Amino acid sequence: MSSVSTHVLDTALGKPAAGVALALFTASGTEVARARTDADGRVGELLPDLPVTGDFWLVFATGAYFTGTGRTGFYPEVTISFSITEPDEHYHVPLLLSPYAYSTYRGS
Repeated sequence: MSSVSTHVLDTALGKPAAGVALALFTASGTEVARARTDADGRVGELLPDLPVTGDFWLVFATGAYFTGTGRTGFYPEVTISFSITEPDEHYHVPLLLSPYAYSTYRGS
């Protein structure tokens, strides 16, 4: 069964980004999960044990995170779209974040 997880790292501070609110949506716009990163910047199970394929969006509330840390960021939110193609695999979608840049990759 597919599962989705994420990990947000604040590269400007060199530490996990704790307390980042995020939501997972299907490509049709249906919200299927909502969470907040833990002290280690992680959310372990956003889409646990569902045999699904298709396109999804992870939307991170990065503006609120930066405001909460006393900084200003350029991106009020970051949206990462990705495809689940194998219904039995785990999909880890990390976000590397700083106030004026971000990157992502398919993790393990």
